[in-house]
Amino acid sequence: MATLRSGNTPVLLVVDVQVDVMRGTWDTPRVIANVAAAVERARAQGVPVVWVQHEDPDMAQGSAGWQLVPELAPKEGDARIFKRYESAFEDTPLDSTLAQLGATRIVLAGAATNWCVRAAAYGALDRGYDLVLVKDAHTTKPIDFGNGKVVPAEGIVDDLNVVMTWIQYPGRKARTTTVAELDFG
Repeated sequence: MATLRSGNTPVLLVVDVQVDVMRGTWDTPRVIANVAAAVERARAQGVPVVWVQHEDPDMAQGSAGWQLVPELAPKEGDARIFKRYESAFEDTPLDSTLAQLGATRIVLAGAATNWCVRAAAYGALDRGYDLVLVKDAHTTKPIDFGNGKVVPAEGIVDDLNVVMTWIQYPGRKARTTTVAELDFG
């Protein structure tokens, strides 16, 4: 069983809202605006924002495509986590960074829903954090199986939103909220 974290100290975790990741995603302008609104709301309530950026051979750290989208900008003092795996927790200092911030609850937004957002959600719950998925602040691309079968991106987003309202872990809570209803208190 995971170590349960007592208290109710939130952190906003923004995963992979990068130029190349967001290119071609579903409802991109709206999702980016909602992520920006979540960041603004976190800052207004004194909640730390932790930024995660993915790198791989097709998206090298420091390249134009690796950068966060222009609408989002970390502030001095914000934690930044650079990762090579889908989970922001794997082989990164994220867990120790969250411990330094005293985090017990992760509020999650970002991309891509079916890869890095899902992996971060399960990683957080597996490590004893409560989780709030901002259901209108994450996105992905459709999955094309190449045989005429395509899973639309909106369906992938809806799926994770439903999963995070039903999933149960002992001693932890998972839920969703909209950015308009987001309250870090």
